[in-house]
Amino acid sequence: MNKAAIYHRPESEFAYLYDSTTVHLRLKTGHDIVRVTFIGDDPYLFDGDKWFLNQKDMHIVAKTKEHLYWQIALTQPTKRLRYGFIVHSNEGEQLFYGDRGLYDVKRDFYTIANFYFSLPYFHEIDRFYAPQWVTKTVWYQIFPERFANGDKANDPENVLEWGTAAPTPTNFFGGDLQGVIDHLDYLQQLGINGLYFCPIFKAHSNHKYDTIDYFDIDPHFGTKAQFKELVKKAHARGMKIMLDAVFNHSGNVSPQWQDVLKNGEKSKYASWYHIHSLPITYKQKQNWDCDYQLDYETFAFTARMPKWNTANQEVVDYLLSIATYWIKEFDIDAWRLDVANEVDHHFWRQFHDACTSIKKDFYIVGEVWHSAQPWLQGDEFTGVMNYAYCENILQFFIDKTIDANTLSSALYHQLMLYRQQVNAMNLNMLDSHDTARVLTQAHGNKALVKKMLTFMFIQPGTPCIYYGTEIGMSGGADPLNRACMIWNQSAQDLEMQTFVQQLIAIRRKYASLFADGQFSFAVDNHLPLIKVTIKAHNNEEIIGVFSQNNDNIHHLCHNIADSDVLLVNECDYFVYVKK
Repeated sequence: MNKAAIYHRPESEFAYLYDSTTVHLRLKTGHDIVRVTFIGDDPYLFDGDKWFLNQKDMHIVAKTKEHLYWQIALTQPTKRLRYGFIVHSNEGEQLFYGDRGLYDVKRDFYTIANFYFSLPYFHEIDRFYAPQWVTKTVWYQIFPERFANGDKANDPENVLEWGTAAPTPTNFFGGDLQGVIDHLDYLQQLGINGLYFCPIFKAHSNHKYDTIDYFDIDPHFGTKAQFKELVKKAHARGMKIMLDAVFNHSGNVSPQWQDVLKNGEKSKYASWYHIHSLPITYKQKQNWDCDYQLDYETFAFTARMPKWNTANQEVVDYLLSIATYWIKEFDIDAWRLDVANEVDHHFWRQFHDACTSIKKDFYIVGEVWHSAQPWLQGDEFTGVMNYAYCENILQFFIDKTIDANTLSSALYHQLMLYRQQVNAMNLNMLDSHDTARVLTQAHGNKALVKKMLTFMFIQPGTPCIYYGTEIGMSGGADPLNRACMIWNQSAQDLEMQTFVQQLIAIRRKYASLFADGQFSFAVDNHLPLIKVTIKAHNNEEIIGVFSQNNDNIHHLCHNIADSDVLLVNECDYFVYVKK
């Protein structure tokens, strides 16, 4: 038996309260394990002999190249649980696994209470809370400066005519909040019910990640009155609003940083930043993002983005006042948090409590490009931008650097990092303002983009479309991925738009199945293809089959019964509902 592969940890993604009455227990093992059984009950009713005779089988929920993941869902009326596992290998070996480790299956061990894992009490307040509206939401990411110019009166100086030049790090086209208001009907017709905005606060840049004033709308975007109007009209259409905030760093023109530059050690804000020596000096290269010999800490090596000291309680109070202000005054529904993984956990816990104390169903999304368990325990973020999951899709379909078995293994691995309800909260996207557009990544192959979008839309998580993807916009890495939205219908791919509209309708129609269903993957490396199955408690299933190449796999549709509803039907992939 591969003992080193066997792993479990209480109070984690391996043992957690799924809903108010149900506990999920998981166990990781090697592929040599053929059966796992659960033994346990209330710790005050301990009876090792009785528990041993009343074993419950666990089932496999994930299979990576290295491991099997077993799971059981339990309802425990007393809200207390002491438990262990009996592990059976393919060679007939059996071991008892509990809090003290692995032991032979003997009464000497399974009749000792302290040899068992323990969940002392199921506290509802500790359960990871997943706002149900998120599972029903399809997001649309808007880069405000490039979405639509609805009010030329607030245009910046030297503004360019819409779409007449390639985007650069410094040019402006006049996109604003009025432009979004003017196109709410368009977004509603597309099926969008969540708007995710890149920063709208006062800043010098076109991207606004170098904040000057967190309490004000950038004047080139409009006014607070316009933003209130936008929120009200969006909410009337059933759309949620998510704002982007940068609490890792400020801009170098912010009043606090300017005070430091002016007053040095006498500045009351000197301790608000990570400053190594005063007065401030640095050497600047031609590329603003590669400054060096800095006397203070920054985002990356960018001198114009000094890093907040969130261990300073005055900074904490200031940033939390910003977070709560936009919820209280404008009724926003979510925050997306830039560079979230570089801010301390202590701050994020306070941030979470401040936001959810105003709106229990508030959604908090962190920008974390890697595995994110520390932030997803229920007391910091609701979800993260799910790059670590979705990049596997691009590698499989575009780069073809991984085969179907590797894709399945990678997706299972990501899903097993988190509680099941957490997986439903992560924000899925194939592109964003920080990546090349998906059509460019796919070398202009629109059929391939449709296939990948379909695959993404039937994954756990809440899907997000980057503005313009639905009409076939292309663009390389920043800044080329931030071109002006194309509003001239003759230049739009209306067939792609219709396709995306249909995908969104499917996702929203079966939202509860995607949120609560059990996901599984099956592969065939010879064809090659991957099959995705989402099974509901009532045995209804959504099944998607995808070829890695352009192979016609319609011959695999022959077993679809007449009662099944075909949702997407292309030669190299199809998705259907099995009643």
